[in-house]
Amino acid sequence: MILNKVEKANIEPKITLIGAGPGDPDLFSLKGVKALKTADVVLYDANVNEALLCHAPDGIPKVYVGKRTDDEDFSQDAVNKLIIDYALNYGHVVRLKSGDPFFFAKGYEEIDAAESYSIPTEIIPGISSATGAPSLQKIPMIYKDLSESFWAVTGTNSKGEISEDLYVAAKTKATIVVLNGIEKVKEIAAIFQAESKGLLPVAIIQNGSTPEEKIVIGIVDTIAELVEDKKITAPALLVFGDVVSLHPQFQPIRDFYEIIAAEY
Repeated sequence: MILNKVEKANIEPKITLIGAGPGDPDLFSLKGVKALKTADVVLYDANVNEALLCHAPDGIPKVYVGKRTDDEDFSQDAVNKLIIDYALNYGHVVRLKSGDPFFFAKGYEEIDAAESYSIPTEIIPGISSATGAPSLQKIPMIYKDLSESFWAVTGTNSKGEISEDLYVAAKTKATIVVLNGIEKVKEIAAIFQAESKGLLPVAIIQNGSTPEEKIVIGIVDTIAELVEDKKITAPALLVFGDVVSLHPQFQPIRDFYEIIAAEY
């Protein structure tokens, strides 16, 4: 659509960054719905449920700008430029990012880029999969004597290497939620094994909150094998910690190892 000079003069640029939640469109916030209804353009990421786009006005551009793997066509710099360009030429840009835009996402970079052009911005938080997906499985982050804190750690850093923080986290009794780590599950499990935590309960949740959700419950020593056997792939998160033992599927595992221990 080509805008004439009069239309451009009336444009009021604005960018609203919204967390779309873990996948279930019913977990999207009411404030997010209200913002979508006023959008002139919507830019959305991978893992954003496209059912949310129905809240936006008909006929406006709805632009997919995300992939589950790195792609030069959708680099962060390219997305930043697109957001700014659409805001300056169309008006209100709603940027949908999966989960919470400031939780393991590059929401800050996008807001910072927009504000460097003096474009007004607004942030509407969403439910992060890091806490939302385990909650839906009735796995608490903190519970009585099992865990007094929880850590959310990226599985790999910007160089594709195992995060150094994981080595520190594995030494604690905290619940450890690992995002972007499913491809390195064997190496991550080895970090916990090195801390003599081979029997520590683990949950892997793929596509949490969606109809495609899959969950695997095990222990550190067996989790890599289970992931391969159940064909678990991204997007998935890993939950390490004694709180996983509260999940009903862990009881048979507990019973098995208690029998083994009794025999020895």
